Amino acid sequence: MSIPNIITLGRIILVPFIVWAIASDKMEIAFVIFIVAGISDAVDGFLAKRFNMSSELGALLDPLADKALLVSIYMALGIWGAVPRWIVILVVSRDIMIVAAVIVSWLFGKPIPMKPLMVSKLNTVAQVAFAALVLAALGFGFRSSPYDLILMGFVTVFTLVSVSLYLVEWVRHMSTIEAS
Repeated sequence: MSIPNIITLGRIILVPFIVWAIASDKMEIAFVIFIVAGISDAVDGFLAKRFNMSSELGALLDPLADKALLVSIYMALGIWGAVPRWIVILVVSRDIMIVAAVIVSWLFGKPIPMKPLMVSKLNTVAQVAFAALVLAALGFGFRSSPYDLILMGFVTVFTLVSVSLYLVEWVRHMSTIEAS
């Protein structure tokens, strides 16, 4: 268990606390936890790369922590009514589709290599920025328009493009399976 993996596990442990903060209408606390989680993501990535502490466990845990955090925040904000439910459905459905595709690939004995696309990285940045803006606006009482609409547009476009590209790649990968 390396230091970056411990930090990543800490980020996973923060998920119920941020959901509690949102559900309890303590948006300032939710925002601070979100910032702490973001800093921890940067720190564990830096340590893993800079000091050669990368591991297979870390390669699995880090994206899991990111997805758990973002999906939980989007769902909590959607239930709370702070973001449109359609954007929650879009964000969550994309992640479910990607995980389902990976599982199906494994079940067919043809695991697909996990390599994030550039558009997927842009999608994550847009999702993080949108969630941070919504949490900050709710927590500190400022009007986020039109920036929230712009970021929501980026999240929508990047989510649709990334899931489409992953789907094309998955179909291409899986089309080499022979029928029995």
